Amino acid sequence: MKSEKDVETPAGAHGHRGSSSEQGTLTERDTRQNFNASSDLEKGEKTEMEERKSFDDVEDTPDSEPYQEDIVVERIHTGHSHTSAKSRLSRIASLASSRRKKEKEQLPPTIHPVSDLDNGLVGWDSQDDPAMPMNFPRRRKWIIIWFLAGITFMTPFASSILAPAIEYLNEDYGNADLTLGTLPVSIYLLGYAVGPLILAPLSEMYGRRPVLTAANFFFCAWLIGCALAPSLNSLIVFRFLTGMGGSGCLAIGGGVIADMIPIAERGTAISIWMVGPLIGPTIAPIVGAFVAQDVGWRWCSWIAFIAATPMALVIAIFNQETNPRVLIDRKVARLRKELNRPELRSVYDDTAPGAAPKSTSQVLLRGLVRPIKMLFLSPILFAVSLYCAFAYGVLYLLFSTIPLVFSSTYGFSVGTTGLVYIPLGLGYLIGMACFTLLSDRTVVRMTKANNGVYEPEMRLPDCIYFAALLPVTFFWYGWTAQFHTHWAAPVVGLLPFGIAILGIWQPIQAYVIDAYPAYAASGMAAFTVFRSVVAAFLPMAGPSMYDALGLGWGNSLLGFIAVALIPVPALIYRYGGRLRKWQKLEL
Repeated sequence: MKSEKDVETPAGAHGHRGSSSEQGTLTERDTRQNFNASSDLEKGEKTEMEERKSFDDVEDTPDSEPYQEDIVVERIHTGHSHTSAKSRLSRIASLASSRRKKEKEQLPPTIHPVSDLDNGLVGWDSQDDPAMPMNFPRRRKWIIIWFLAGITFMTPFASSILAPAIEYLNEDYGNADLTLGTLPVSIYLLGYAVGPLILAPLSEMYGRRPVLTAANFFFCAWLIGCALAPSLNSLIVFRFLTGMGGSGCLAIGGGVIADMIPIAERGTAISIWMVGPLIGPTIAPIVGAFVAQDVGWRWCSWIAFIAATPMALVIAIFNQETNPRVLIDRKVARLRKELNRPELRSVYDDTAPGAAPKSTSQVLLRGLVRPIKMLFLSPILFAVSLYCAFAYGVLYLLFSTIPLVFSSTYGFSVGTTGLVYIPLGLGYLIGMACFTLLSDRTVVRMTKANNGVYEPEMRLPDCIYFAALLPVTFFWYGWTAQFHTHWAAPVVGLLPFGIAILGIWQPIQAYVIDAYPAYAASGMAAFTVFRSVVAAFLPMAGPSMYDALGLGWGNSLLGFIAVALIPVPALIYRYGGRLRKWQKLEL
């Protein structure tokens, strides 16, 4: 702790700012001297004095740079001409930002491996190495996150935009088989299940940037195929391929966040990135219903293509490689050539010293098998994936019942039925706001109480409360629709589901990323595969279940299952740490 506390000079508080080397901090003594000088010069104009706490440094600095935690009291001269509500609000906003940053500072920094050329190991130059993704400027990091969130919104958007158009495309293709007619929607999710098994390991071997770029353009190209499909069978194949390409952002995004974002800010990053897979499928039926009704079902794919292609281009141009293993591998190759030292190897290389390097085919096979091993050999990952797969599957099951309920029971048109999805979207936004506000603060508070030691399970306490909210919608929506109450009752009943599913999903995904940081992409791939398979096939069982049980008891059955699964996050929170330490996966 410094003997004299530093404080940023507020713009306009003393008439000028120092040079670039001096800008941003003044000692407490200098602050008071400057204030006294300013008061002497402007004594006649002085009308009021205010006390405030110092501002934190808010410049575009790397996250690894520590912020000043000291607080001093500074008196600020304010004249009549300068006093305004805007300036007061600005100071309040700065103080709020200061408090948030102080919360994040409580977590100790992660130590990254550095070079030891004497022993032939190549790593980072130092903990402050600017090439390290953790040390990227904040602005660059969050631009990458927002680009990633944009394409992660579009690929799930494309998954359900055809849902309200099924009737039109079946008529166009002359198809009378309802099960076959729904395949263009569900097969897309099967592509979501297959794609991550290939794309996530490739991103850990060859880098996030090239694999994500290729997947995005693959996704856009097959959207054109979907718009021009000459037959129902070809549409089904093209939708599967579109889903494979669209899964890239879901499989790789978790790895990008783990590469760049420190633990104390990871919850916020995940909430931004992962809101797309929930809001996208909710907004898409609203758009698809009006598009299919007014200009034809093929334009559903054209609109998805027109919206997604600019995002894919922007990501291809401005995205940066973040995989530390790949970055250090490139550095090793460069230093071997520059220093003429072929024995140099990466600090991330798990090959035993002196052992023959693995062939490309061995590395590729190991990477492709890794997500499956993680899913079925880790009881933790299997349990949380099963829980989220159920939540995601019943989301698409609800999607399949909404057109039937509101068109046949309440007489809504196709376009108006699409508006019923709005409460789900509002629920997602509420859930995202709650997660963003609570997650990182909970982690900081619990880490501080745990003597500064962070455990990934600290992501899960908030999830337990959202899990208790999940069953509410099934009973509310199911029985109000069963008894044909006013249409507003089942519509409002969808709101708790939106809040609950986002409050379950995001803490669990943050947990997976934190529990397996070195293989976050493969962990998210395993997670995505499970949920996508369930979401692809569970809606197919919906019509038979509702025919046999009705909307009331059919949804109640789902509600009882949701009640039975409430303890899952609580059990993982309590025993997950022991399981992780007991079972070490060889990946």
